Amino acid sequence: MERKIKKQVVGYKTIDGAGVHLVRVLGHTTVQEYDPILLLDSFDSRNPEDYKAGFPMHPHRGIETISYVYQGEMTHRDSLGHEDTVVSGEVQWMTAGSGIMHEEMLPASERLLGVQLWLNLPARDKMAPPAYHRIRRADIAEIELDHGKLRLLAGEYDGVKGYMSRYLPLDYYDLHLDAHTAMILKTDRARAVMMFTLVGDAYVGGEWVREKTAVSLTAGDHVEIKSTGQGAQILFISSMQLREPVSWGGPIVMNTQAELNQAFADLKKGTFLRHSISY
Repeated sequence: MERKIKKQVVGYKTIDGAGVHLVRVLGHTTVQEYDPILLLDSFDSRNPEDYKAGFPMHPHRGIETISYVYQGEMTHRDSLGHEDTVVSGEVQWMTAGSGIMHEEMLPASERLLGVQLWLNLPARDKMAPPAYHRIRRADIAEIELDHGKLRLLAGEYDGVKGYMSRYLPLDYYDLHLDAHTAMILKTDRARAVMMFTLVGDAYVGGEWVREKTAVSLTAGDHVEIKSTGQGAQILFISSMQLREPVSWGGPIVMNTQAELNQAFADLKKGTFLRHSISY
């Protein structure tokens, strides 16, 4: 059965961090439809003044943040002692778990193009140990398609395996389609599927989708994707729905208000970090 579009979400321009201009596509109002993806922020700028202030040190608990920098750089530093810079084509994967403090700085580049996802953690793993992992270009398979290519950011495609998510299964593809071409992508019936048109318009399941739009899909075992005259770069994200309650306050996502209150109480008391080092 072919998957079709259930919902399209076009983002809105906003400013976050210390003054970073971005497009917020998914957020508080899309939690159920895009479960387990909580947030999707899109970055696309050729003006460093839009983003060079970055995201100074801030807390997270209960989620994983997955940042795909297709063009540009992102420098990460956290309370576990990690300091690292992902460059064009790489992925920064951070597990906040029980609690982490981190910052993300965005050095000036010719173009900053990419997205950050927040992947919800199951209730059983909300307080897992925090962790950081960089998926380097050398670890990302580029699979040739009939009319383009697929960059395997995480998960598995046609027997090829990439970085495997620890807490939720996640297939994360960066699809590049040549102009005026189409492909049929097989999908796991048991998983929820969403897509994001990073560059260019496209047709998904026969429906036109403009650039910088997130779509959630109906159940099925395949989806048809067609590019327009300029070609398309489309992010494909597939995982298991949690169907769990969400209590979300700023950078922290738990399952109950009591857990959320406790997280902010921990911040206030200085007991938020369960695993950390001193600089």
